[in-house]
Amino acid sequence: MTERDIIGIFGKMNSGKSSLMNLITQQETSIVDPTPGTTADTKITLAEIHGLGPVKLIDTAGFDEQGGLGEKKRGKSLNTLKECDLVLLVIDPSTHEFETENQIINETMELGKQLIIVYNLFRPYDISLIDDIKTLVSSLPAFPMIILSAVDHEFRQNLLLTIIDYYIPRNFKAPLLPFVEEGEFYILNIPMDEETPPGRYLRPQAMAEEYITRNWAFPVSYRMNLTKARSGDPAERERWNNFIGSFIRKPKAVITDSQAMDIMKDWVSLDLALTTFSIMMINYMSRGRLKEFVDGVRVINSLVAGDHILIAEACNHSRIAEDIGTVQIPNHLKKLRPGVIVDHAFGRELFNGSEILNYKLVVHCGGCMISNQQMAARLRNLNATGIPITNYGIFLSYIQGERTLDRVVKPWTLE
Repeated sequence: MTERDIIGIFGKMNSGKSSLMNLITQQETSIVDPTPGTTADTKITLAEIHGLGPVKLIDTAGFDEQGGLGEKKRGKSLNTLKECDLVLLVIDPSTHEFETENQIINETMELGKQLIIVYNLFRPYDISLIDDIKTLVSSLPAFPMIILSAVDHEFRQNLLLTIIDYYIPRNFKAPLLPFVEEGEFYILNIPMDEETPPGRYLRPQAMAEEYITRNWAFPVSYRMNLTKARSGDPAERERWNNFIGSFIRKPKAVITDSQAMDIMKDWVSLDLALTTFSIMMINYMSRGRLKEFVDGVRVINSLVAGDHILIAEACNHSRIAEDIGTVQIPNHLKKLRPGVIVDHAFGRELFNGSEILNYKLVVHCGGCMISNQQMAARLRNLNATGIPITNYGIFLSYIQGERTLDRVVKPWTLE
């Protein structure tokens, strides 16, 4: 059976959903009629989009249809939304009430789906109404958009290009550690602290160990005492040197906890590759979009007093002692750029409304507790607003100097 990405078309009655379906398929897949409620049930068709591959297209009933039958149709549409990988929200700019659009956006974001806004113009001058709509639906600026007339086939190519440019297929995966070679040793530096849960590794550490082992290589764990290392305790440096010297064949790389980068940049010899668990995870969870996070970190140089920075963590772990997100990174930011204002967003929700526009930079964790789809949705939202994003591991390497940053991203063929 062919694996297909599922694209759902949603919106109000008579917003042009069926016309959009027909525009994509280039045939009368859905019945088009001005009579409200023409689409009585979901319409499904299979298609091939060049540059994306096989897809399943679903045209849904209007979300705003009233009465008992309308409620049943809305329930069916909601179930369809849960199945979708990409949601196309069709908006008729000439309408005056947008509660339906807000509901669809909220449902889409809660489910972590990717979303593209399609403004369907019934009259050319409707384009002038779009800016007003963005003030009524505050979350709209966070999403990519296209303006078209669904009944004009001339817009088809731009629509397909928009889908290809912004949608990340669910079947695309980046390798966790693409540089791992069979038969080689790889060191996992795990400086356990007060936040480390007993009885298990953290997910990135466990994933790295499993991946290295599965690829016929050898993971070796090492616990650094960060407190002693930072105090300059010679015994701690000697313990590390003895550990490295115990290998008959030199290890290929060291993967370290990001907060130990101030030590590891000096302790790991230049003939060993060096990177961090956080960088590993953000590259994997973003499906290979590491360069966006590397480019984003350099925005730090242009920050001024009063600028807002958002630190985003995708989990709600217990935060104690020198927590990396609430203590270490904020302290570094305020030292580097006095007067900046640091805010936090914890858990699976990232600001989707107009408040995200207040930020000059988002500093994101490795994203190990959300799905690839949810990470893709976050990146799409930030890309649409032009807000740069970086990552814990990249940030903590960057503050150690450009040479350290170049070193930790080099295993991913980034210089």
